[in-house]
Amino acid sequence: MKTDDKLYAFIVAHTSRSRSTIRRIGIHRRWLKVAPVMAAFVLCAAAYGLFGVFREAVHLRTARENARLRQENEQQRQKLEQLKDRVDAIEDASRRIAETAGVSEENIPDGRGTGGPLLVMNESEIAAVEARAVLLEAQLHTYELALKEKSRIPSIFPVLGEMTDGFGGRRNPFGGSSYEFHPGQDIRAERGTPVVAAANGTVVFADWQSGYGQMVEVDHGGGLTTRYAHLSKIEATTGQQIARGQLLGRVGSTGRSTGPHLHYEVRINGESVNPLAYLPTNDAGAVPTPPQN
Repeated sequence: MKTDDKLYAFIVAHTSRSRSTIRRIGIHRRWLKVAPVMAAFVLCAAAYGLFGVFREAVHLRTARENARLRQENEQQRQKLEQLKDRVDAIEDASRRIAETAGVSEENIPDGRGTGGPLLVMNESEIAAVEARAVLLEAQLHTYELALKEKSRIPSIFPVLGEMTDGFGGRRNPFGGSSYEFHPGQDIRAERGTPVVAAANGTVVFADWQSGYGQMVEVDHGGGLTTRYAHLSKIEATTGQQIARGQLLGRVGSTGRSTGPHLHYEVRINGESVNPLAYLPTNDAGAVPTPPQN
């Protein structure tokens, strides 16, 4: 007798009230043995596929995170570069202000060493430094404006010498008993002694002027001007931008003069005022050497 190697399953399919159909489906036994293996294979393949998908997702997430970190690092690097540029600008401004204020930097070495422990800055620390830089920039700007205004005030002696006739009434230096008004300060010095600008400004006159001889007049803005008269030689030209301490001419005795000296005037809106109100006090009467470029 032949052994039936098939298993049968019967499925009753109901199609209507009056009729039913029974179909027989046969499954060979060897398929039942192979089915678990195939099912395990399918499950393994599915698991491997899911693992691959998961691994790919992790890889993509890691790649995105790395990209984000690189972007943040680049942004931080750019911020640090910008901050360094701003710090350099602040240092340049400080150096410029120091020069304007007359602070000597002779004792500062050209090549300054740098070093120290490595301290990595985070976002909040960078923001704090940036805020500090903004404040310093504002303070430096304010101070620079103040110094710029101060640099236009004639506050240094224009020549090295000895103060003689001052501002106000005096006896006629050419003799006689008459008195005259002297609109400036005379400073006796050797012929050819350098005469420098007492403040920043623009040369508005550099020529011969009756009574003054060879004269230079500098406009400092705001109605404030200075005059340097009786020069033996003029070293400036009309329209020239002049800096405090810059050479204007040489002491002489041109014009209405009895001997080599500088006649120095300070004027406000065309009216002469006492120059001593702007100059450093000196009890001995000797004028200190002014800064020269």
